[in-house]
Amino acid sequence: MRTLSRAVALTGTTVVLLAGLVACGNSNNNSSSSGGTSAPPANAKVGVLLPDTATSPRWVSADPNELRKQCTDNKLTCYIDNANGSATNMESQAQALINKGVGVLLVTNLDSGSGKAIESLAKQHNVVTIDYDRLTAGGSAAYYVSFDGVKVGEEQGTALTACPQVAGKSAVGYVEIDGAPTDNNATLFAEGYNSVLSKQKGWTKLGDQTGNWDPATAQAVFTTMLGKNPNLGAVMVANDTMAQSVINVLKSQNLSGKVAVSGQDATAGGLDNVMSGTQCFTIYKPVAGEADVAIKLAGQILAGQKPTAPATIKDPASGRQVPSYLATPTVITKKNVALPVTDGYVPAKSVCPTPALVQLCAQNGIHTP
Repeated sequence: MRTLSRAVALTGTTVVLLAGLVACGNSNNNSSSSGGTSAPPANAKVGVLLPDTATSPRWVSADPNELRKQCTDNKLTCYIDNANGSATNMESQAQALINKGVGVLLVTNLDSGSGKAIESLAKQHNVVTIDYDRLTAGGSAAYYVSFDGVKVGEEQGTALTACPQVAGKSAVGYVEIDGAPTDNNATLFAEGYNSVLSKQKGWTKLGDQTGNWDPATAQAVFTTMLGKNPNLGAVMVANDTMAQSVINVLKSQNLSGKVAVSGQDATAGGLDNVMSGTQCFTIYKPVAGEADVAIKLAGQILAGQKPTAPATIKDPASGRQVPSYLATPTVITKKNVALPVTDGYVPAKSVCPTPALVQLCAQNGIHTP
């Protein structure tokens, strides 16, 4: 069941989330006005488990880079591992990090089953776990740091209905390509966009399948969908990498730019597609909104503090209310397509790698060095 319990309405800025971390802690701690401690913690080791290198470029560069920066700024020793899509690898990495003596472990699970096992192992060794970006259903993480997944989906659904290909139409047939069912985020995203699209007058869902966060799967799924529904007007795609596959199929049928296509993650390719008009929008979730908060939180835990999170999320498996820090996403269209670049989230050279794209970037406010 797709359920989400949010205790409070939150602003999505990193500043507000960090302020929440600074302001809270137990009475036995000495905290400076900046949220740090008067002395370095006895254990300053943090482990980070990232999922793969294929589903999103963020796991390759954006998150690792920001996490390292924050670890340095907060005087923590961080070990960052990527499981390369293997739950077995992640479990081995978790054991190795525990053996190294980490006091806090950030987990971005590949699936809730393996994530739960990792968190159980950590708990046995008195290592505090934080669910990073993805909630581990049935897990035991002390905190959850992410973006508001339902809000992401709501923004996707609302933005899709405003795309120029469908705006003002009295009837729109659409299909959905969801993320992996093993990822609780995908469930939350779908809850959000379904809550919008199901109430949109004149909109009819013609198909709904998982793309499993995999471009090849998404391409096969959408090829079949388009064959059955050649006149569809919109495609609700959960992220940019799968959206690229959808766009490739539409191009092969001379429909590119004629069908409204969504996305998420503000990848370089997604931004290129937004500028070219083949993708209506993407969703920008600044890594700082998660990494900065998670590392600051880890530092406070290692210093013996017990921060009070500003929200809770209901674990869909256990019903436990998980203390949570949630940020709000930003919709990126042609009007603000330069924002992820000017923020430093994605390099201009990645968005504008060819002469043709350099010109397109310049027309949209993105300038290469």
